[in-house]
Amino acid sequence: MVILVMLLSGISHATYGQENIPANDNSFKRTPEEDRELFNYCEKNDLVKNLHFSADIADKIGDIDYWARLQKNSIDSNTNLQFATYGELNQELIRKYKALRISDGELKSLLDYKKSTADKPLPCAAISLSYDARFDTLASPRAIQLYKTKFRKPLIDKTGVNGRQADGLIEIEIWKQKECLGISKIPSTDFNRIRKTVAMHAERLRRCKVVGIDEAMAAAVIQFFDENRL
Repeated sequence: MVILVMLLSGISHATYGQENIPANDNSFKRTPEEDRELFNYCEKNDLVKNLHFSADIADKIGDIDYWARLQKNSIDSNTNLQFATYGELNQELIRKYKALRISDGELKSLLDYKKSTADKPLPCAAISLSYDARFDTLASPRAIQLYKTKFRKPLIDKTGVNGRQADGLIEIEIWKQKECLGISKIPSTDFNRIRKTVAMHAERLRRCKVVGIDEAMAAAVIQFFDENRL
């Protein structure tokens, strides 16, 4: 029974952390709808890239988990007319996973993944919020000047971008720092903080592409700025 409850606990709350928001923090609870949205930002990517499920199957797993979360909530409130215990719900949950026509090996990988992330939250780049408090008072023109002096040449040398691209990417990084500071002021319990963080990362990538670099090079640039701060 312990294993079964662990499986449900991985579904009953988000298993990804955001800076200043521990995933296992019980001081607040996300709604099932918010958890389903968070699945699209984070867990779906893991299921596709690391467990090698198709995007369609990953979406269906997300739908099943959302259903299970609703059922668990109604068991907790003693209003569930179909399941009296977590054990009964878990049996139906596993049956629904099997109905996706995944192999026994894929099912085992999925269940192992759910159990491990229930107690050990995974990092998720899409909702990661990293910022430098100095940008609260540092004007953008001054920040750009400081970044160009300190990082322009290393950025070119380490990522292979040209000078024009480096200048544009530094401006994007300053924009990102200012955006992150604004988002950081949103309370951790407000799901809009996550939504705005996801939107910020998407806009950052879009701007990088406008500068003229592809997604792989953008990843190298983002890593460079994550590792190099004023």
